[in-house]
Amino acid sequence: MKVRDIFSYSFSAIRLRKLRAGLTTLGVVIGIAAIVALMSITQGFQVAMTSQLEEGLASDTLIVGNSRMSFSGPDSDFTLLVNDTDTITKIDGVQTAIPVMSKTCKVYFNSTEYTLPTSGVDFEKYAQVYSTFSTVEGEIPLSSPEGKVVVGHTIADPWKNGTRNVVVGDNITLSWTGRVNGSLVTTNRSFIVAGVLDEIGAFSMGPSDSGIYIPISDAQDFFDTEEVSNIVVKLVNGDETTIDNVTQAIEDAFEDLVKVTSPTAVLDTINNALGMMTTLLVGIAAISLFVAGVGIMNIMIVSLMERTREIGILKGLGMKNRTVMAVFLTEAMLIGLLGAVFGVGLGYFVATIFSRLTTGSSSLSGPRPMSFPSFTPVFSINVLLGAMFFGIVVSVVFGLYPAWRASRLRPVDALRYE
Repeated sequence: MKVRDIFSYSFSAIRLRKLRAGLTTLGVVIGIAAIVALMSITQGFQVAMTSQLEEGLASDTLIVGNSRMSFSGPDSDFTLLVNDTDTITKIDGVQTAIPVMSKTCKVYFNSTEYTLPTSGVDFEKYAQVYSTFSTVEGEIPLSSPEGKVVVGHTIADPWKNGTRNVVVGDNITLSWTGRVNGSLVTTNRSFIVAGVLDEIGAFSMGPSDSGIYIPISDAQDFFDTEEVSNIVVKLVNGDETTIDNVTQAIEDAFEDLVKVTSPTAVLDTINNALGMMTTLLVGIAAISLFVAGVGIMNIMIVSLMERTREIGILKGLGMKNRTVMAVFLTEAMLIGLLGAVFGVGLGYFVATIFSRLTTGSSSLSGPRPMSFPSFTPVFSINVLLGAMFFGIVVSVVFGLYPAWRASRLRPVDALRYE
């Protein structure tokens, strides 16, 4: 029997049992679609996040923070102060050091209360370190910045349709409640909006779309403290040797009471975590394909029982065992191929719809502002070919046993089968 005849015979057998073959193929479609959709979404998400992080971070910077957490003893009570930047600036390889004082404040504008992260920074130095700290409306107040505020893009345009929630020149009121000398104190102060930041994206190690930025001098007075959240250190260059030497020098200067983080190291860690998450999700999706394979085996065994006399007649006419086995394996392969093709299409459709429904959505409601990153699913040729290959292989593997049983039938026994 020629190969073409085997394919034609197998395809005819599938057409005669359309409903059963369709339901069997549906399991493969769902499994392949889940794999394609999850891989394309997570890869698109990873590309978007990496791109935004690379744009938002500077490879020649370090973040110095308090090392409060300890698994071997009590947490450290060491705090970084504004004037600690003087110590860091004296270290060889350091160009400048910027204190960042971050708190969560209640913000009032347009007769509405929001809870937003507020940071006190040196506007001029912060803009030199982070290229994303630039305005799309107004300007960064470099001279006489006191009493002025720069707001993130999402705060000014939360609906992303041009309807402005805040414009340059508006007055906004910040309210912060903190403990001063043992007592809770609420401080209110009005600021004038000097600029609106250009859109940054959901991932950034510097400025954010939902942040409010005030001068560090105003922050010291408003929060009534010299304690800072972290210190951003700009190096003379981004060489690995410089990063390692400065990191060690800073840790030595503060007797290992601070934690020094390199943005590139954070990016590598995030990429590794996303890779592991992708593997986990694809593994979960592969379980559905395994279930579909079991369904293929079950349906083909039922088909074998129904076609026992047919097989007996074919063998009586001289069909060889390997030909019978090839017919059943071809049926399984065709089911896998059809399921893979439709599964790839369905996975592409699901990933695209998910991207369009979630891309760019943001909200200032609730206790914390939320923003979902914009991303485009990645449909690489490797993913598509790999999914199709996986679907066909699973179908053929689970069709081996029914095909083997069909090939081993004796013509006399098959013809007697009722």
